[in-house]
Amino acid sequence: MNQNSSRLHVVDALRGFAIISIMLLHNLEHFDFYYSPANLPDWLKALDKNVWDTLFFIFAGKSYAIFALLFGLTFFIQSHNQEKVGKDFRGRFAWRLLLLLGFGMINSSFYQGDILTIYALIGFGLITVAKLSNKAVLWIAIFLMLQPYELFNLISGLIDPTKEMQNPASWVHFGKMADYITKDSFINTIWGNLSNGRIAVMEWSWENGRVFQTLSLFMLGMLAGRKSLFKTTPESKQFWIKVLSYAVIAFIPLYFIKSNAASWFDHEAIRRPFLTIFTSWNNFAFMLVLVSGFVLLFQTKTFERILNIFSSIGKMSLSNYIIQSILGSFIYYGFGLGLYQYTGATTCLLIGVTLGTLQGFFSTWWMKNHKQGPLERIWHKLTWIGTDK
Repeated sequence: MNQNSSRLHVVDALRGFAIISIMLLHNLEHFDFYYSPANLPDWLKALDKNVWDTLFFIFAGKSYAIFALLFGLTFFIQSHNQEKVGKDFRGRFAWRLLLLLGFGMINSSFYQGDILTIYALIGFGLITVAKLSNKAVLWIAIFLMLQPYELFNLISGLIDPTKEMQNPASWVHFGKMADYITKDSFINTIWGNLSNGRIAVMEWSWENGRVFQTLSLFMLGMLAGRKSLFKTTPESKQFWIKVLSYAVIAFIPLYFIKSNAASWFDHEAIRRPFLTIFTSWNNFAFMLVLVSGFVLLFQTKTFERILNIFSSIGKMSLSNYIIQSILGSFIYYGFGLGLYQYTGATTCLLIGVTLGTLQGFFSTWWMKNHKQGPLERIWHKLTWIGTDK
């Protein structure tokens, strides 16, 4: 296998892994509608808690981060391909982001937790740094990963710890979800998701540091592309071994701090920004564990065959992500089967595994007969409208 081919396979597989793990969490959350069914036996409640805690420990805040990292990598690949023929991709990328925003709004009508709209908006930040040096981009990415807004809030809280803190603005909007998620009107659900739901998710993303972290991950993914870190070379292998080692070492104290910090501070003005910062760093560290571990395992023949089952899913990640939302909303919301009322985490996990398996079979079949996924093909055609691509 040549280096370029290997690189594409590992990236596709890693993206597919991220998509499936995102879907498993979405199922546990009833696609953003948190609800605990009544009258479950005690043994199932205990099992549900273990399932919930385990999957959220492994994937929450990490799977989306993998997706964001690869988004930046894809930007580099497309930009580099255009540079090789003497063209600047930035204008076309801006148009591509507007198209992604459109896909995101379609997805948001089914699932308010959609990340495509957020990626489309934050993605414009990549255009501003596309021509900067590696060192400059790295320093900007580090600055963003440090969560400057929350650091400011933390310093402000230390100066005046007794200042009054309002509840996060997103809470009000999340509290209104039952008005449309539980009802049997598909139209009302769409309107609720596109209005109240979009506001809730945008506010939540800002309140939890996702805006700064996402842009930082976009930039780090772009740098990974520039450095050819996903190619199978001795240098890249040594890089990922170092990343895995350092990430594990960093994750242990970060996880301890994140898990215990709530009891360390009496004042919300200090506790809230502190937790936001360390949760963000904790997720980043464990994301690096997952990515580096995945890449290193993929470089072994045995695990390459196993992990490559995610490749077809990753090749059509946009299609699979939106299909998840359509199926998930129908399964759990009131306009469909309304299973949010009856399913705890264990049952939801089984549903998620079933859906993931079906998506795997569908993606494998589709990619044997087509070069791109259905929505990927539309996105590609519209991106390059006016050209012969």
